[in-house]
Amino acid sequence: MFTKILIANRGEIACRIMETAHKMGVATVAVYSDADASAKHVALASEAVRIGAAPVGESYLLGERIIAAALETGAEAVHPGYGFLSENPDFVEAVEAAGLVFIGPSASAIRAMGLKDAAKVLMEKAGVPVVPGYHGDNQDDAFLALKADEIGYPVLIKAVAGGGGKGMRRVDHSAMFIEGLHAARREGSASFGNDQVLIEKYILSPRHIEMQVFGDNHGGAVHLFERDCSLQRRHQKVIEEAPAPGMTSEMRAAMGAAAVTAAQAIGYSGAGTIEFIVDASAGLRADGFWFMEMNTRLQVEHPVTEAVTGLDLVRLQLEVASGGRVPAQGDIACNGHAIEARIYAEDVPAGFLPATGRLSVLDFPDGVRIDSGVRAGDEISPYYDPMIAKLTVHGETRAAALAAMRSALQHTDIIGCKTNVEFLGRLVAQEDFTTGQMDTGLIERELEALVAAPVEPAGARALLAIAAQDWGEGFTLWEPLRQRVGLDGEGHWVQVLGGGRFSIDGFEVEVLARDGAHWRVRIGGHIVAARVRRLDGRAYVVMNGERFSAEIDDPLNRDASAEAGAGVLLAPMPGLVQSVLAKAGDVVEAGAPLVVMEAMKMEHTLRAPFDGIVGEVLASVGAQVESGVVLLRMEEP
Repeated sequence: MFTKILIANRGEIACRIMETAHKMGVATVAVYSDADASAKHVALASEAVRIGAAPVGESYLLGERIIAAALETGAEAVHPGYGFLSENPDFVEAVEAAGLVFIGPSASAIRAMGLKDAAKVLMEKAGVPVVPGYHGDNQDDAFLALKADEIGYPVLIKAVAGGGGKGMRRVDHSAMFIEGLHAARREGSASFGNDQVLIEKYILSPRHIEMQVFGDNHGGAVHLFERDCSLQRRHQKVIEEAPAPGMTSEMRAAMGAAAVTAAQAIGYSGAGTIEFIVDASAGLRADGFWFMEMNTRLQVEHPVTEAVTGLDLVRLQLEVASGGRVPAQGDIACNGHAIEARIYAEDVPAGFLPATGRLSVLDFPDGVRIDSGVRAGDEISPYYDPMIAKLTVHGETRAAALAAMRSALQHTDIIGCKTNVEFLGRLVAQEDFTTGQMDTGLIERELEALVAAPVEPAGARALLAIAAQDWGEGFTLWEPLRQRVGLDGEGHWVQVLGGGRFSIDGFEVEVLARDGAHWRVRIGGHIVAARVRRLDGRAYVVMNGERFSAEIDDPLNRDASAEAGAGVLLAPMPGLVQSVLAKAGDVVEAGAPLVVMEAMKMEHTLRAPFDGIVGEVLASVGAQVESGVVLLRMEEP
């Protein structure tokens, strides 16, 4: 076994690897950028080495600096985590040329599966079922459009070097093909340095089910059962679970055999995932799944597999990389049910735009697994993936796991930036998901209900008003105290009645008990639990799993700035202006694409808010802009 390893990554996966390494008595070396100098993974490591500036191209993607850090610190092996250089075969070869061990598959295995088109050809030869489509080298626009017509719409355009939902576009009819093709190429080029694409038939009732595989350097290969990752947005996974709802023993055997065959076809060693698209239109069938791609690394969602198998996949990675063998297939069992939710810093109502901010509060309930690379007080920056944490629960049954997940999300408190916690709470309670009748289109179909603003319950505004002021002993005063409280520009008269009773605009609330932020209150004839906070000029209340907040008005501080007019196109988040699609004087229709921005590795298209004329273009290609910057002005026709 190694005595010291370097982790060529950051955030939650770096912290996760360190956790197991330290349990095994293996010292760890972290690498960090300027933006991560005080990050959690740096604090947890045995030692840490600076490798560059904040942008990934000046730090975490510089393989030579990472290898130099490993040699300088005496590390014997490099663990890549996921993302960054984890599936870069040139990096693998450079690591091995330096006399170090790469904790993962060989460069040849990564190359074999690195391009989706070539991987599909290889899998067809190995006898693994593959989705109908075009995976060839001809990248002419007209030729690809013709192939899409032959395959039949809808089709999915995918960057051949893609991953994480980047470089993928669903196209429903031929008129949209060229626009979708160019968008997929731009994203593929920006994210992977490769603008080539493939085209696949889009399965109308698809489920995304993947098999965790593990190989060793002695020819052994096994599967560790399946994970269902069908709940996705923009082709990125949101909720993952194991085992897959509705999975039959016949289909599991067939899918497991196909996954092991795929791994053995490339002499695979280490942790990998074979992803399948499944036709769920008539239930799960042994003849209704097709190979999509292989991820030649540890997956984000590996905690659900660990929960149901009892195996530590990082430990197994280290053991295999140091010459060990995988367990026998018959010794691997699947027990109970596990679900993982990915908690992101993002503005859900604004279209899941990445969010930034400092985490003033980061509280999770007891009894659940939390994988996180941030702590309270840390900042979510615009440089990296906006994941805050992965929350994983385990139960004897799927129903028990769902109940545990709903409760865990209701009792999660994150203040300091916008998050998707409420969205996740609604998603795991959505009827089609709870009954196991989901597919990859569920979120899109139910989006309006999933992102709708919550209806503020009776008493929530009253609790916000109470939280807005420091009442001192006002909770127990015998003499009435009356004060005006401003919330979001609206005044409320709060009267302290004594004994924990308040009247807010004539609405009476009684605070029965307080333990920090945890309150029990009587509202009308009902007693409810709530979490109430005042922080950084805002009041916060959580009731029934829904979160409400209001800005506390300061009469001495008035905002003199005028709101932007409806014809002003603002940057919705910090990011890079990738392209400007209009010029001053252009007549455009509502919804026409005007500016394309790239933020946190994803492409975002900003569109015209109404029919009109482009009056002034202020954005320039290549500019790094902050949230709220004016990019373009429009005029009424």
